[in-house]
Amino acid sequence: MAQVAVMNVDGSVNKIDRDSKESLDALRQLSALMLKAALQKEFAGIRLGADVAEEDGFYVDSDKDEQQVSADELPQLEAAIKAIAKSEAKVEFKELSVEEALASVKDDPFSTELINENAKDGKVAMYDLDGVLAIANAPVLVYANLVKNYKLLSVAGAYWKGMSSNPMLQRIYGTAFYKKDDLEADLKARQEAKERDHRVIGNQLDLFFVDPKVGAGLPYWMPKGATIRRTIERYIIDKELADGYEHVYTPVLMNLDAYKTSGHWAHYREDMFPPMDMGDGEMLELRPMNCPSHIQVYKHHIRSYRELPLRIAELGMMHRYEKSGALSGLQRVREMTLNDGHTFVALEQIQDEFAKILKLIMDVYKDFDITDYTFRLSYRDPKNTEKYFANDEMWERSQSMLKAAMDSLGLDYYEAEGEAAFYGPKLDIQTKTALGNEETMSTIQLDFMLPEKFDLHYVGEDGKQHRPVMIHRGVVGTMERFVAYLTEIYKGAFPTWLSPEQVVIIPVSDEKHGAYADELAKKFKAAQIRAKVDHRNEKMGYKIREAQTQKVPYTLVVGEDEMANDSVSVRKYGEKDQNGMTVDAFMDEILHDIATYSRED
Repeated sequence: MAQVAVMNVDGSVNKIDRDSKESLDALRQLSALMLKAALQKEFAGIRLGADVAEEDGFYVDSDKDEQQVSADELPQLEAAIKAIAKSEAKVEFKELSVEEALASVKDDPFSTELINENAKDGKVAMYDLDGVLAIANAPVLVYANLVKNYKLLSVAGAYWKGMSSNPMLQRIYGTAFYKKDDLEADLKARQEAKERDHRVIGNQLDLFFVDPKVGAGLPYWMPKGATIRRTIERYIIDKELADGYEHVYTPVLMNLDAYKTSGHWAHYREDMFPPMDMGDGEMLELRPMNCPSHIQVYKHHIRSYRELPLRIAELGMMHRYEKSGALSGLQRVREMTLNDGHTFVALEQIQDEFAKILKLIMDVYKDFDITDYTFRLSYRDPKNTEKYFANDEMWERSQSMLKAAMDSLGLDYYEAEGEAAFYGPKLDIQTKTALGNEETMSTIQLDFMLPEKFDLHYVGEDGKQHRPVMIHRGVVGTMERFVAYLTEIYKGAFPTWLSPEQVVIIPVSDEKHGAYADELAKKFKAAQIRAKVDHRNEKMGYKIREAQTQKVPYTLVVGEDEMANDSVSVRKYGEKDQNGMTVDAFMDEILHDIATYSRED
């Protein structure tokens, strides 16, 4: 097996297998160093920040006095990297005094900060590639001529060290492989990912936007995106009401003491926004979770065993503190609305209620055509006493009950230690995104702790007080992340029942046929079909292409024949042929499409 020479951060050199992950990491770290060298050679006076190899490739942060490096300049940098590779350059290790290292970067504040942070005993370990110095922060290939199959991918803004209070730098992303075939396969996968990226599609279809100037991580839902979200919300509320849930509205603010009682303040503080001092001793907190709110709904009345299981649900808005660098479209946000529910049960009702919740989740998955998922039982890590509530008896009891519930249903699952919520174990349903990543879509959590902490009771058949058990559950997670997931799965071509525009009607001549088109739109809207007429002064072919670009499920063209026969010419999204149908026949077809969630019969 071929081997390559790798230099370590202490200057030692050893050989490792070229096909190993460590070798690929070292290749990408070398590629980052070569990009740094190319930037310094191509742009005099450029300031350089971090150079990082990561699982997906590598990146380098930089800053210029005039305009930043643009995407148009990436081919120029690729050529400079190629020249370095052909020059037979190699990485050399240098241990410099702090003074020498600082002199080498002159007026570069970012490199100066990195040198000072990495100095040890008055010295700093550095790599030298073709006269360009960089902190020795990871193993790197020695010989530059091994960098042959690489690609600079994109440029983006990135705050220095990920903090919004720091300057905005320019981050250049790239990737590298040993084999050309691997690079080409990766670029193809990236193109597919770009085409499915919910941020890209959201912009193309005008679904939502996020503007850091008015609030990073705070999405604005445009009319089309709001329609998709509202359709999901109405669907899930109707589904839950039919399943015995009582829907409530609770405030987004709560007294901080409630979160101290629940344990969120002790275990979850880093993900919570700072409390608001109301000036009279009252401290209010933007809620990061809905469970303490639903507990208050339970406590508002004396509860009887006859009310159990008591199912409380809400589309509850929550706020969580996320660092600016972690925010991403609708997937990572600071304000979110959770499809949340809590069931209060007697001990003997746990297994039946668990099965009922799981059936609800599976029914929802069927309607949204979600088929790629696995079950994970998430347990505590008993060694992590800081994260998890300290009660061994409670944990053993709840974990064994959750496992027994899954076993009774005969479902396959895997177990994961350290993935539980701080107050109890849970079943996580792990789905695969369109890009192959795994994320938690739904969860069912068993909780003996919060009923104890909030001193919850119900009056039993014996007239005595008993402690309920609390089951937390989320069916589709947050509206934000779920819409992002669906956007990527459907590639923006939402099934008819979810599509923000279900029908676009195009009159051949707006003057002659526009009124007929308006009559059709009125009739469709009366039947709860989302329809609009394209009255723009554009050619018909352009309007049809526009409807396809916007991924509208049905495009109807109407002219003289259609007016005379009370009909429409129908073109489905993704198809080239048009079919003539009576208006009533089309109505039957689309209403059936909507009612069956666009599933094949």
